[in-house]
Amino acid sequence: MTMPAVFISDIYKKFLNVQALSGVSFEIGQGSFFGLLGPNGAGKSTLINIMAGLTRASQGTIQVMGNDVSKDWRKTRFALGVVPQELVYDSFFTVHEMLKLQSGYFGLGASNRAWIDELIETLDLTDKSDEILYRLSGGMKRRVLIAQALVHKPQVVVLDEPTAGVDVELRRVLWDLTKRLHKEGHTILLTTHYLEEAEALCERIAILDQGKVVALDSTKAIVEQFPYRFLCINLKDSSVKLPDVIQEKTVSLKGSELTLRLHRKEDRIADLLEAFYAANISFTDLRTYEPGLEEVFVALTGKKNG
Repeated sequence: MTMPAVFISDIYKKFLNVQALSGVSFEIGQGSFFGLLGPNGAGKSTLINIMAGLTRASQGTIQVMGNDVSKDWRKTRFALGVVPQELVYDSFFTVHEMLKLQSGYFGLGASNRAWIDELIETLDLTDKSDEILYRLSGGMKRRVLIAQALVHKPQVVVLDEPTAGVDVELRRVLWDLTKRLHKEGHTILLTTHYLEEAEALCERIAILDQGKVVALDSTKAIVEQFPYRFLCINLKDSSVKLPDVIQEKTVSLKGSELTLRLHRKEDRIADLLEAFYAANISFTDLRTYEPGLEEVFVALTGKKNG
């Protein structure tokens, strides 16, 4: 059996009186694109910090490419590249100097310069390569962080909210590069506020809530487990009083568009339409749609992703 790229077993982490993680366990296969999702405070960043060796678990084990992060930290750092949420950089180096310095941390010399130049070009940093970092815009600093994480060609790449607050162009550049790395066999671990990104990119997903794994499966399987679908109805008069049987299933009423959540096995559309007719409520259009990852996420956690 192939060794997993990331092996997480029974991780607990407590900060004073706050239990950040409670028995988190899952594996990420080599070469996979994996999503780690959860609302604010779910424990995602804490788990990534333990994986990167920035904090220690209270209990449990994490291995990256077979290396225990608390015992074989040197080998772990070689195997892992992390793009953090926060903009962390040394202000007084140029872009090119910073990447050469980062490369040197891993014992990589002149042989790595071609890859540094390729990263600079791929991330559209060519015109900024001799610019001192503190003079760069936030978006450009984000590009440098991405280049730093990739400078040693790590087998596992962790992207912690990489597109939060960035412009459309940087988002496109990042996803083009990430897809390329994935195609070349790198393992990608992504956390993101944008569930449409996770749904489009990730093959498997773990959802954390209050420090525990509440869902772990392929993206498709997680969505298909959701027992509801949605019915959208455009009302002629949005001020009408809805009968109780309709109010119980109402998700939202925006303008004239009423959205109902229907249980696949228990609710029949024909029965709901009869309730509209009985209450003399007219509508101009209706349509159904299947849930996406966002609807499943809210149902599991009761919160929006964050």
